[in-house]
Amino acid sequence: MKRDKNLPLTETVYYILLALLQPAHGYLIMQKVEELSNGEVRMAAGTLYGAIENLLKLRFIQPVQSDDSRRKIYVISDEGKKVLHHDFERMKYMIEVTKNVLRQE
Repeated sequence: MKRDKNLPLTETVYYILLALLQPAHGYLIMQKVEELSNGEVRMAAGTLYGAIENLLKLRFIQPVQSDDSRRKIYVISDEGKKVLHHDFERMKYMIEVTKNVLRQE
């Protein structure tokens, strides 16, 4: 597996990308991240919006048209899906290696 300079994703970014498989606004993203992480990852608004700004620059997410001008809606991009999938595969590989090594003990 070729190394991607954007990997590994932070836990927070991983959950944000996962949450944005469906379009969502900021508050909904925070709720989804908390739900997906079983309450382990909780973000302040500043953390989320800093991450969103960075993910937009990386083109991992993109804005979506919204009927509500007060809320900005985002969704994961194709590039974001690709990096999310690569990080998932990276973690699966690490888990398999770890299982094999621990079995040998």
